[in-house]
Amino acid sequence: MINKGRIVSAVALTTLVLGLTACNDGEDAASAQDSPSASAPASSDPGSKSPSADPSDDAAAPAGGDVAAPGTKFKIGDRAVLPFKYGTDKKGTVAVTVTAIEKGAEADMAPFGDKAKGMTPYYIRMKVENVGGTDLSYASLRLRGKLEGGGPTGVILIGDLPGKCDSETAPRDFTTKGASYETCSLSATKTDPIAVASFEEGDAYSDSPVLWTS
Repeated sequence: MINKGRIVSAVALTTLVLGLTACNDGEDAASAQDSPSASAPASSDPGSKSPSADPSDDAAAPAGGDVAAPGTKFKIGDRAVLPFKYGTDKKGTVAVTVTAIEKGAEADMAPFGDKAKGMTPYYIRMKVENVGGTDLSYASLRLRGKLEGGGPTGVILIGDLPGKCDSETAPRDFTTKGASYETCSLSATKTDPIAVASFEEGDAYSDSPVLWTS
């Protein structure tokens, strides 16, 4: 399935929003338009946020290790247990293992149109496991790419690149302890390489993300 998406690029105090439709009919991406608040940072764009994890919510007790505290740093390949909330009625505990941060080619960004010129994509591949055993079917979890040292890329991508980096939702049977699936989060940069994957869902983690580095 080909998803809709867009690019949010933070440059100085200007937030630029690009609507993208990656269609089979070959039509160009929609033109850029200014966001309602030029002074708002890229992360304030409502469409760029996935449903938040809320550590204060009652969730199933983790069965696969202690929940990672905000600010914890892991290596790629490490498994982090995290509180997770999706929408208004799905919450629990998941384990996320970042398996790779892969550099793509600038040409891969062609579906995003002219606004993606000069951007290099990175594919954050991960395994997500249901640790608490609650019903998290069809939930979606996203990690963000960061520069080495944890700095922002200045670009937020909404969507995926089918065949390159597919953002998968949890399957229907993601309702029991030990259930798992694999997914990919797409990031991009025009500057330094992306070397960090960041979990920022929920108030505590948005202020102090859990990070995976090489």
